[in-house]
Amino acid sequence: MKQVTNLLWSLRIWKDTRGQDLIEYALMAGFVAVAAGAIMPGVADSVSTVFSKISGNLSTAAS
Repeated sequence: MKQVTNLLWSLRIWKDTRGQDLIEYALMAGFVAVAAGAIMPGVADSVSTVFSKISGNLSTAAS
């Protein structure tokens, strides 16, 4: 196991954090949207619509 860990460190896979900030911001935006939907029921439909559109766009991009 130590050899695998050393190999991953030497390949810089574990050190690469370039995409970390983007993922953190996306998660934070998702949490804020969910909280807003829970606090304000009128916003829940709008948030659901936005997430549905995003999901559709991601599905289209993936295929």
